[in-house]
Amino acid sequence: MTALPGSIAVEEALLLLKIAFLVLLYLFIWRIVRTAARDLRLPQESFVLAPGSIPGLGGEAPHIEAGKIVVVKSPALTEGDEWDLDASPLTFGRSSQNDVELKRDEYASSSHARLEPRRDGVWLEDIGSTNGTYLNGIRLTRPKRLTAGDIVRIGETELRYEA
Repeated sequence: MTALPGSIAVEEALLLLKIAFLVLLYLFIWRIVRTAARDLRLPQESFVLAPGSIPGLGGEAPHIEAGKIVVVKSPALTEGDEWDLDASPLTFGRSSQNDVELKRDEYASSSHARLEPRRDGVWLEDIGSTNGTYLNGIRLTRPKRLTAGDIVRIGETELRYEA
C-alpha cells in the first residue's frame, strides 16, 4: 500500500499544528508560573487600619442616648423597673439567654422581642414569638421605630418607652 502525496502533506500539516499547539500551551503555562513567582517575590503592601479610624467601623460602638424602657405591669417584673437603652440591643423572653428574663410570664415566648437602639431611633422587633409583640395595641408584623410614650406588650408584660 502506497501513501498518496496529498495525504502525506495533510499528516505533516497536522503534526506541525500539534507541535505549535504544544509550544503555545507550554509558553502560556510558563507565563503563568513566572507571573505568580514574581508576585510572591514582591513585598506586599499592608492595608491595616487602626480601630476607629473609619467612623462606624471597628473600635468602640458609638454611645447612643436612646432613652429607657419602664415596666408598666408584668407578672414577671416589678412595676417601675427600668432599663437604659444604649448602643446594644435588649432582648426579652422567658429564656435565661435574654437580657430581660420574663420567667413568670406564661404568654411570653423563650425568645420574644428585641429593642434595638440605632442612630435613627429605637426599633422594636418581634423575634419569632408565638403570641406576638404588640405596639400600642397593634400586633407587629415588621420592625417599628418607637416614639416617646409608646406601650409595648410582650406576653402579659407591658412596657413604656421614654425618650
